[in-house]
Amino acid sequence: NLMTAIDMAREHPGTVHAAIAIHPNEAVLHGHRGAPGPDGLPIKYKPWHDIPFDEAMAEVHRLATTYPNQVVAIGETGMDLFRTGESAKELQREAFRAHVALAKELNLPMQIHDRDSHKEVIETLLADGAPERTVFHSYSGDAEMGEIARKNGWYLSLSGTSSYKGNDGIRESAKLVGMSHVMVETDAPYLSPMPYRGRTNAPYMIPYTLQALADYLDRPLAEIAKATRETTREVYGI
Repeated sequence: NLMTAIDMAREHPGTVHAAIAIHPNEAVLHGHRGAPGPDGLPIKYKPWHDIPFDEAMAEVHRLATTYPNQVVAIGETGMDLFRTGESAKELQREAFRAHVALAKELNLPMQIHDRDSHKEVIETLLADGAPERTVFHSYSGDAEMGEIARKNGWYLSLSGTSSYKGNDGIRESAKLVGMSHVMVETDAPYLSPMPYRGRTNAPYMIPYTLQALADYLDRPLAEIAKATRETTREVYGI
């Protein structure tokens, strides 16, 4: 329910902020258009999936314009080709494009969910023109993708995965775009940083994600924390 986030933001003004969208994995289920993906999970339709995608998207538009003080971003949107099969790929892309258009119309930042779909997401952003503040949620790209982000002024939001030993590509991407375009997040309860990988994530673990980045960049932890906070304020206006 999109109103849940908005209600929380209304109850805790200045502390909680809302971002709303039809998630890529949900977008293709609206109107019963889903296709099994490589994850092998069966498709399960819920009652709200009887609503066509266009109607669901219209509700996102209505809520974003009705509650401008609470809704500070459009997202998560994007593509997920692990959960969605090839036959619904273009439906998912069209849903992504609708969110891109809405974020630009309302001049809001857009948060991207990008799973096994780097190529498709980048193609779509370059073809349609990305919103001015485009954020890759839980960024998982390599240095090549980081360079594309740098050239286009896109923002990278790093989760605990950026602290994992084998993820130098994520850390190098952060170095490429610079701290003016890097933020940190939890994605709680998932993606806990080292040394808590595999455990339930929570905001108190954020310093470990920051420390991994500080170590990679050879800069003080406090400096990295301050920079990511400043970037967050700039992107979301909070």
